[in-house]
Amino acid sequence: MGLSHRPARIAGMILAASMNSDEFSVVDDSVVRLKRGDVDALGTVMARYQHRLYRFLLRLAQDPFAADDLFQQTWMRVLEKIGHYDVQRQFDPWLFSVARNLAIDYLRQRKATSLDAPDAAGVAPVERLSSDSPDPLEIVLEFERGAILAATIAGLPLIHREVLTLRFEEDMKLEEIAEVAGIPISTVKSRLSRALDSLRQRMEFA
Repeated sequence: MGLSHRPARIAGMILAASMNSDEFSVVDDSVVRLKRGDVDALGTVMARYQHRLYRFLLRLAQDPFAADDLFQQTWMRVLEKIGHYDVQRQFDPWLFSVARNLAIDYLRQRKATSLDAPDAAGVAPVERLSSDSPDPLEIVLEFERGAILAATIAGLPLIHREVLTLRFEEDMKLEEIAEVAGIPISTVKSRLSRALDSLRQRMEFA
């Protein structure tokens, strides 16, 4: 059965999955079924990724209502594009790439956000930290569940929030982040270094 003739059913499944946070199962088989046109597999896939995906969208959009809308749009877009997904590749980066593209479109249209703009402090190219300076990674790990860290990250530029979220909340490898963001690994490393340095400086004055 085709994927394009069931909008009402799909919307219902999106709502049902978002209300069922305990439905976790092996997702690989469900992704394959979804790619083959089995819409019933959508609920299983969504249940596995819903919290992570929503958190990622919320970090980017910084608006719960926008994140909700983007979450819905992401799964609709997944159904549209799943036929092009290569099952030999990891699903996580592909899914987050779909969500990211929608979030970027939203930010460009609604907020005119520039992805290349520096932060408010005009962060310069990051320099190597001295040996007696605090390790920014240790700072991230120490405060990762704290309200101070969350508030600090929220104040960073979009491109910094993105790499920090993917690296430390989603535990993605640099190669996976590069795939999600559509940038070279060297750029991922540069953005991550700048983000960590900016985060360290902001937390020192928090």
